This record gives sequence, structure tokens and C-alpha cells, in this order.
Amino acid sequence: MSAAGTVSVGVPEAIAGPLQVGTGQRLRWAIEDSLVITRRNLVTWWRVPAYIVFTVVQPVMFTLLFRYVFGGAINVSDFPGGYVSYLIPGVIAQTAGFSSFSTAIGLSRELNVGGIDRIRSMPTARSAVLVGRLLADVLRLLLTILVMVGVGYAVGFRFQGGFGGAIAMVALALYLGLAVCCISAFIGLRVRDEESVQAFGLIWVFPLTFVSSAFVQVDSMPSWLQGFAQHQPFTEVIDALRVLAVGDKVQPLVGQSLGSALWQSLAWITGAIIVFVPLATRAYERA
Repeated sequence: MSAAGTVSVGVPEAIAGPLQVGTGQRLRWAIEDSLVITRRNLVTWWRVPAYIVFTVVQPVMFTLLFRYVFGGAINVSDFPGGYVSYLIPGVIAQTAGFSSFSTAIGLSRELNVGGIDRIRSMPTARSAVLVGRLLADVLRLLLTILVMVGVGYAVGFRFQGGFGGAIAMVALALYLGLAVCCISAFIGLRVRDEESVQAFGLIWVFPLTFVSSAFVQVDSMPSWLQGFAQHQPFTEVIDALRVLAVGDKVQPLVGQSLGSALWQSLAWITGAIIVFVPLATRAYERA
């Protein structure tokens, strides 16, 4: 008790002063918040199963169309396993590219309905919205790829590069999907309008997926187009996916070894992530 008759109560230093939180604790909170946002997105899709169904229907449709309608007119007789072995890695890469639509549209919709504002008003890690969304989209892409592999087996596709090659092919496709989702996150947060986001997504994804080696050999294209088609990111990744899926015997057909194809693919994908993650983060901060 003091001379004035008041009681002096001791206050712990950690409470009396500014709250000190270690880096490890902040990281743990950020991971937990990101997982909560991931679960939120997954629950939304689980409650609307039609969304997942339509997500899977499109690549299945492309597979069946090119396998049974256009496949007979496309000559890849020198490719081990025939056209179906040539086709499935290309469709999987295209599916990873088209997975960007949900990221861009989902974030633009969250902005317009105030979902992001509500989350940011709570004591939540600022990175949780982006990380949770990307993680949820990658998990959804994994489900779609597994379905595509099953459909591929039903129409005659077989992994000839072994179990390790199959796992590596799926992992590389997911890495490609992550990079495309990072690009789309920036587009969705920057453009904001949902209809404009859908239109812009079609503008840049369609040319890259179709003007590539996904469905036809590059040397069948006009000479002025072959240079772009051969050296653009999707062709590099698709070539690596084919070598992983079918094995070393296709290396002369894709024009490069597995090591070269993987190095170039990983360089393209990692470069896109390095560029667009900061851009998406900045657009999120401004949203």
C-alpha cells in the first residue's frame, strides 16, 4: 500500500508493455488461419457439388473429343502408346491452366460481396486469404487430375515411366497449376469485375494451351508459329510431363532429355511464381 492509501497491484511485464510475439508463433498463427480459409473454400465446394462436377466435366469432354473424334486425324504413329499417350499429359496441363478461372473469379467475387473485408476485420493473418485460396484450388486440381488419370486409363492410357514417373508427373502438373493460380489471383484482385475476369482469363489461357504441343505436334503447325509454340511455357511443361509419363523412349520425340525438359519447366513455373506472388500480394493490400 502506498502513502496515499492506494493499493499497488503488480502487472506482468508481458502484459504491461507491448505484446511481444515471436516469429515462430506468428508463422504458426498464419498457417492455422490459412488452413481455416482453405477449409472454408472446400466446404463451399462440398455444399455445391455441381461446381466440382462441372470442373471435372470439361477436361473429360476434351479427352473424349480428341481421343475419339479428332484423334484419328492426328498422326503420332511414332509415339509409344499411340495418340492417347500423347494426349493425356497435354489435357492434364490444359486442366492446370484452366484451373485459374476459379481462383480469379472466386477472389473477385469475394471482393464484390465484401467477404475479404469481413475476414480482414477479424484478427486473421493478412496472408491467410491468398494462401488459403491457393491451397484450396491446388487440392481441387489434384482431385481433377486424379479423375483425368482414371479417365485416361479407361480410354487406353498407361504410365510407362513407372510409379515414380507417375507421381512426378502429377506433382509437376500441380506446380504448374499453382503458378497459373498465382497469375489469376493477381488478375482477379486487380480487375475485380467478375465478367471481365472471365473474359480476360480466356484471352491469355486459351492461346497458350492450344498453341502448344498439347494436342498436336508442333512441326505440324505453320513455320511462323512453330518458334513460339515450341518455346512457350506450356509446351516445355507438357514435354516434361510426357517424358515422366511414358518414359525415356520419348525423349528423342520431344527433342530434349528429361533433365533438360524438367529444368526448363521448373524455371518457367518458378519464375512465374516469383513475379506474380508479390504482384498478387500488392493487389490484395490495395483491394
